[in-house]
Amino acid sequence: MSTTLLPTIDEVWSWLAEVPDPEIPVVSVTELGIVRDVRYEHETLVVAVTPTYSGCPATAVIDLMIEDKLREKGVADMRLERRLSPPWTTDWVTKAAREKLKAFGIAPPIDGTASDGMSAKAARLSGQNSLSVACPRCGSVQTERISQFGSTPCKAAWRCKDCLEPFDYFKCI
Repeated sequence: MSTTLLPTIDEVWSWLAEVPDPEIPVVSVTELGIVRDVRYEHETLVVAVTPTYSGCPATAVIDLMIEDKLREKGVADMRLERRLSPPWTTDWVTKAAREKLKAFGIAPPIDGTASDGMSAKAARLSGQNSLSVACPRCGSVQTERISQFGSTPCKAAWRCKDCLEPFDYFKCI
């Protein structure tokens, strides 16, 4: 048994809050809700990470950034585990992160739209619904989806009909 004092779980959470999402650096991995758990198994720090979706290209980079931050803080004995169940949802994005996304020019996910039924999700993904996304620049809801695919796989391209500015919408998953 080592006599080294281990950082508290609260300290670790505060350190992880400093790790930015590599695709959207104005929000942290904790604000996005992808860090699901921090615990110790004996003296090994275990951090559970749930990717935004199983094919997210940023997952390996996020893991590396988390490991780098923890090593920078003196943690040598750690393990990252991938937690796929329950799957990540935009409902896990914090209120603070939603405000940061909006200030950055990205329309945040609309509250509650990620947890609805499968038929509603299918309608949304196929464009058969009337989702009203507010422009993050002027606030108008006179907007239209240009493409289901935006600058990253987790965003869709939208345009405001009032200010005529294009913007990304953080898709609900």
